[in-house]
Amino acid sequence: MIELYAGVAINGLMIGAVYALVATGLNLIFGVMRVVNFAHGEIVVGGMYIGYGAWALLGLPTSVSVALAAIVMFGFGYCFQRLIGNQFANRPQHAQFVLYISLALIITGGLAMAFGPDPRSIQSAASFSVYKIGSLRVDATRLQAALSAAGVILALWLWLRFSLTGKALQAASQNIIGGRAIGIRIDHVFAIATGIGFACAGIAGALIAPLYDTTPYLSADFTLIAFIIVIVGGLASLPGAMLGGLIIGLVEGLAAILFDPSAKSLLSYGLLIAILLFRPMGLLGKRRAL
Repeated sequence: MIELYAGVAINGLMIGAVYALVATGLNLIFGVMRVVNFAHGEIVVGGMYIGYGAWALLGLPTSVSVALAAIVMFGFGYCFQRLIGNQFANRPQHAQFVLYISLALIITGGLAMAFGPDPRSIQSAASFSVYKIGSLRVDATRLQAALSAAGVILALWLWLRFSLTGKALQAASQNIIGGRAIGIRIDHVFAIATGIGFACAGIAGALIAPLYDTTPYLSADFTLIAFIIVIVGGLASLPGAMLGGLIIGLVEGLAAILFDPSAKSLLSYGLLIAILLFRPMGLLGKRRAL
């Protein structure tokens, strides 16, 4: 029985690391621009289709499809922000909401037209591989996805802390007017932030493509999970996104075995309400962005 719970907890933490990567992209965009990306789940699903297409059409492994998803989604996010998103940066929030909801509907409709509503799954030899850790069996695909997601989050955190562009993103997140005064190209910085946020979501999608049947209508689930994680962990906090993702993954895994599979969402939303009541800024929330 202990082995069963341990296995469930490990699986929950592994999928939680991928959830954390999804939330990291959402947190980065909000932290820099104070914009809520309601199309974030759609970007994740887009990454899943890139992963599926790379495997089905080209026979590429997940590692290559992840790199492809990162490049495609970064380019899409950067171009979207430079051409359209920056035009809404100073508009009222309801106008921004409409923009991103419209983007979400366009992406979902486009994916449905291109691939149809039928589930698409990746069935490779790696999908059935397991690692033995003592008496525990750990799914190889989940472990690889979790380690890759954690590596991307760590690399992003280091880049934000120590690169000039990363410091420019932090400066813009704290004071846009001051950033302009010292020569930071705010429109370019916003586009980079959106591109990285979309890339994080696309990478997460490619990583979990072998774990889920891909359909155009999964996006709402990923968007809601990302919102729960950033609120639990703390808005505009990258470490908070990691902590929140691990907590939600663990809660979902244990809820499914302790109660019922349908209780996963029940406990996640219950935790969200508790955080809003007793620590509205989140577990690692702070007033300073990023």
